[in-house]
Amino acid sequence: MTRITLRPIASPLPLGFYTVAIASAVTSSLQLGLIDSADRQAVALTVFPAFVLQLLVSVLAFGARDVIAATLMAGFAGAWLANGLVTATDARGGAQVLGVLNLVFTVFSALMASVARPKKALWLLLLIAVPRYLAAGLFGVSGAAWLGHTAGALGMVLAVVAMYAGYALMLEELQGREILPIGRSGPAHHAMHAGLASQLRRLERQAGVRRTL
Repeated sequence: MTRITLRPIASPLPLGFYTVAIASAVTSSLQLGLIDSADRQAVALTVFPAFVLQLLVSVLAFGARDVIAATLMAGFAGAWLANGLVTATDARGGAQVLGVLNLVFTVFSALMASVARPKKALWLLLLIAVPRYLAAGLFGVSGAAWLGHTAGALGMVLAVVAMYAGYALMLEELQGREILPIGRSGPAHHAMHAGLASQLRRLERQAGVRRTL
């Protein structure tokens, strides 16, 4: 007989959303000129903790069998690390390289958005992340100042949405029910309202249980 043991964990997503909000607000302040460009290295150093925290969120989300949230948070962690390292070291050609990185991240965000729609909080975050990183990427490649300001403004919007999502999910965890609207649908809604037996269906076919990935 094979026994499968599940270890419930607290949702790591509030931490992930809060981290996106704080890091986005700081980097957007630099892009909008609220923080002087001479202080770029200080901004980079404040972004490093975002990499650590979102990597932690990703690992926990993989353990909670949420591949969409885990992949997205790992992607954000990598982006924060790359931006922080290039900015802190003032690497040669850094602006152009980060521009290309942000353009590729735009594609990543768009692909993630195409599968994340049932998770409305993540989906809305991605809908803002796509134009935000597109503007940041084009700014890095072209150097047009208005694109940098556009990326900064969208980054502030991203921070507000992420802060709301993190707060709503935390209230939900504390109260055991939805307090602020999150807008789940499909499998995400089913996961919150169906019984335990329904959630364990097809468990033997999930990653970590089946023989190969």
